This record gives sequence, structure tokens and C-alpha cells, in this order.
Amino acid sequence: MTATMPSDAAAGTYPHTMRLQRFLARAGVASRRGSEALMTAGRVTVNGEVACELGTKVDVDRDVVEVDGQRVKLDGGAVYLMLNKPAGHLTTMSDPQGRPCVATLVPTAAHPGLFPVGRLDLDTTGLLLFTTDGDLGQALLHPSHHVEKVYIARVDGRVADRELDPLRAGIMLDDGPCQPAPCRVLRRAGSTSVVEIHLREGRKNQVKRMLGAVGHPVLALHRPRFGPLGLEGLAEGGWRYLTDAEVRALRRAAGFGEEPATAS
Repeated sequence: MTATMPSDAAAGTYPHTMRLQRFLARAGVASRRGSEALMTAGRVTVNGEVACELGTKVDVDRDVVEVDGQRVKLDGGAVYLMLNKPAGHLTTMSDPQGRPCVATLVPTAAHPGLFPVGRLDLDTTGLLLFTTDGDLGQALLHPSHHVEKVYIARVDGRVADRELDPLRAGIMLDDGPCQPAPCRVLRRAGSTSVVEIHLREGRKNQVKRMLGAVGHPVLALHRPRFGPLGLEGLAEGGWRYLTDAEVRALRRAAGFGEEPATAS
């Protein structure tokens, strides 16, 4: 597909030294957690020496970092893109059972460090973010930032507006109370209804469990928005790079400044 070039919003002046796992994440090798796994597996070297201690720091300008013998550099900034996920794809970059996964829908050959920010269920469609920026990916999912996601659910039954009041108040599920969720009935057709719900949490199957708890099981689920971003104009199964303005908006939503955070 045709796409704009990656944002350069994350490019800039890097700190002189940083933790090795952060260096690897910034270079697009893997997420921060994935980089730590590479280190503990003995696959990362610094100046020819295996570096498996998670506290290891590197000099960005002088040290030679390699993963599986391949040199890693901070040369292009992080990559950010969105996918309009179709149903039938797992939100994972590989599957041992050979089932379809989202990795086949995004440019992993050009950006091998891409990873999805959060997940959508196998049968859920909509906006799924990908990045090589481990810091931003982690921050967008952290409960303290309350980044809003919007879902559109087609549910069983004709929903009366008052039936959604428990969701607006903060319904109790088996794993604890939910935050209050603004929601509304968009339309009713025959024996089904379409409901819009706004969440600032990310528990497993949360929308399905919330609507099921008020007696309206979800038949189909779509996410049209994640934080400040929407899917307008992006066909199902398609992807595009984020613009610089979109990256800046995501950074603000995650509690960062508009420029890359410096390492400690």
C-alpha cells in the first residue's frame, strides 16, 4: 500500500548514555520487555562482550552493540503506524499454531522491531497501534494515563438507555469495579442494538463482559478511536504511518512532552 514516511518526531539528540534495553527499544529491535529477554538469553553483545545484566549502560556514541552478531544503531528514530485490524487475526507477531496474526498486515520486514500497543480480540476489528518506541507503547497502556478508547458494539437485544446506567456508574465485574464508562445507544434494528462505549481501562474482554453483565451479549465489536487518533479514511486491513502531529498528540496523551523523553 502507499503510505507516508515514518514520523521523525522521535528523532533528536539522544543522551550520552542509556540503559541497554532502552537503547535496543529506541533502535527498533524490540519492545523494552522484548529487549530484556534478548539480553537475558545472551543474544546481545557490547563491544564484543555478552551483556545479560539488565542494568548495563551503553555509550550511544562509542559502544558497539550487536544482536545475534548484527550491529544495532540509533539512526532513524522510532516508527509509529496504525492498522485497521480485520477480524480473524490474532494480536501477536507470531503464532506457534500458524494462525493468522497481525504481523502479516504491517511492514515488519522494513521495521523488524514493530510491536502492537495493547491488543484486540481475534474477532474484534478496528484501530490497533504499532510502534518501535517501547517507552511510549508502555505509557499508553499504563492505568495512570487513562488514555481513552472508543468502541462500537453490536449487541443482542433492544437496549433501553437506562440499562446502560450501571456502566456509566462503574459496574462491578468478577475482577473488580470498572471505572465509569460514558456510553449511549446509537441505534436499534430488529432484535439487536448498536452501543458506543468509552473506556479508560484495558482489561481482557472488558467491553464484552460489561455489556454481557447488563444482559446484552456482544455480537460484533469495533474500535474506531484510540486516544486522539481515529481511523477516518483507512480501509479495513490497511495501515499507514502516523503523521508528526499524531505522534505529538499521542505523546501528550501518554503524559510525555512533545519531544522524546531522555533516558536516566
